[in-house]
Amino acid sequence: MKFTAAVTALLLASTQAFSPVAFAPRTASLARVQTELEAKLNVADLSESDLKGKKVLVRCDLNVPLDGSTITDDTRIRASMPTIELLVSKGAQVFACSHLGRPKDGPEDKFSLAPCAARMSELLGKEVKLAPDCIGDAVAAMAEGASNGDVVLLENTRFYKEETKNDAEFGKKFAAPYDMFVNDAFGTAHRAHASTEGVTKHLNPSVAGLLLAKELEYLDGAVNNGERPMAAIVGGSKVSSKITVLETLLDKCDTVVIGGGMVFTFLKAKGLNVGSSLVEDDFVETAKKVMAKAEASGKTLILPSDIVVADAFAADANTQVVKQDAIPDGWMGLDNGPEATKEIADALSSCKTVIWNGPMGVFEMDAFAKGTFAIVDALEEITSRGACTIIGGGDSVAAVEKSGKADKMSHISTGGGASLELLEGKVLPGVDALAEAKVPA
Repeated sequence: MKFTAAVTALLLASTQAFSPVAFAPRTASLARVQTELEAKLNVADLSESDLKGKKVLVRCDLNVPLDGSTITDDTRIRASMPTIELLVSKGAQVFACSHLGRPKDGPEDKFSLAPCAARMSELLGKEVKLAPDCIGDAVAAMAEGASNGDVVLLENTRFYKEETKNDAEFGKKFAAPYDMFVNDAFGTAHRAHASTEGVTKHLNPSVAGLLLAKELEYLDGAVNNGERPMAAIVGGSKVSSKITVLETLLDKCDTVVIGGGMVFTFLKAKGLNVGSSLVEDDFVETAKKVMAKAEASGKTLILPSDIVVADAFAADANTQVVKQDAIPDGWMGLDNGPEATKEIADALSSCKTVIWNGPMGVFEMDAFAKGTFAIVDALEEITSRGACTIIGGGDSVAAVEKSGKADKMSHISTGGGASLELLEGKVLPGVDALAEAKVPA
């Protein structure tokens, strides 16, 4: 079932209404939806007659940060609301599930989803009951007694070790009380767990939720068919963790900007002194190959021309700005310099699609945050002119949120590892499992 204009409109309306990660309403520059997404049945494709009175299991990503029992960032909860609202509006009986944290051996109070149930109740304006478990007789009884429009949150799926092992019998038990499945947890779609992949073997149809569909539209669509000129900004500390996505984006994009600690492995590969900057010696040859590939393919690969260096990794360290070939011994690079920042902004100014994964420097420290926040400003500017700007998970999301300009970007991904793997071109098990779903005759 293709992702239609009507579904796009529904995503725009629902996401803006509920989520601080809302994307700008600039449909002209949206990436076209690719085959992987078009093969998936979407919850928005189901009619009221398909859903009314049905017991629907919804896999959400409610893995929110907590301070005791207080939620410190409810972004993921808000992002899950449009799908739940849609199901409620069509008379479904909704049973949401999620993991939270990393319980080691069975139930732990500190990992209970009780705070999430309370916050969901506030957002929905109706009671969201917390089940005492995610499987078993008590859950089955709640499912049997549910009424149309009810919302129940099952307890933490990872209270069972069988969840992450994708145990077949556990998946069968998990699915037993329900009629169909909606996966709206992009953040865990790269994991083949019982609640993301195992249950699809027992629930038909198994479909994509609104958030999952939106993530695929932007991330997969932009990489495969984004409007040109297209650029990627790849930052972070290590080449080793970004080499696959870097090579993929170099194949797809016209310009690739490299930032963060990984810069210095590239500078060493150019034969430059990098002082005490972070370097992965095992990846110097890899960096050489990436630079050679960019030159051979006519792509623009941008490394910072000047760098903010410090004599210690500390917020109050002594700092200076030096050219990329003049890093003193004993000093380390921790951010882009002003010339590099201007050059990057100029390179991005004409782009129609930009994908950003990873900061330019140690933005958590004010002294080394200017390069990263200047990228945010540059993306805000081109987004206002109609470009599609995608923040592809991880620390770059944290930087945009810290800047207070999250709502100025086209799309901010809720997935960390999932975003990275999708950008790398990998198949996500939680998405792949939906490809075989069929609407009952």
